[in-house]
Amino acid sequence: MIKGLPEKLKMLRSKYNLSQREVADKLYVSSSIISGYETGERTPSTENILALAHLYHCTTDYLLGNNIQNKDIILDTTGLSNRQILALQALIETMKG
Repeated sequence: MIKGLPEKLKMLRSKYNLSQREVADKLYVSSSIISGYETGERTPSTENILALAHLYHCTTDYLLGNNIQNKDIILDTTGLSNRQILALQALIETMKG
């Protein structure tokens, strides 16, 4: 069992308003497998860790509990216009002080 993984998976599934069945369908596994991940009775394969990270828009490091401090944070700007991206960059610079 990976420490903290069951809780993270439950929280992320709830955050994205998905049922265990919906997650299972996206990973091509049974809902009992997803239930096992969320109770800690089962540990996801490497392939499923990657799929879960992709599904929940997070890193595998986050799921695995690797708390690497990285100052280079990546923001997903998919779907934003160049104007919106520039506005975000300006906001970030303003917040830095």
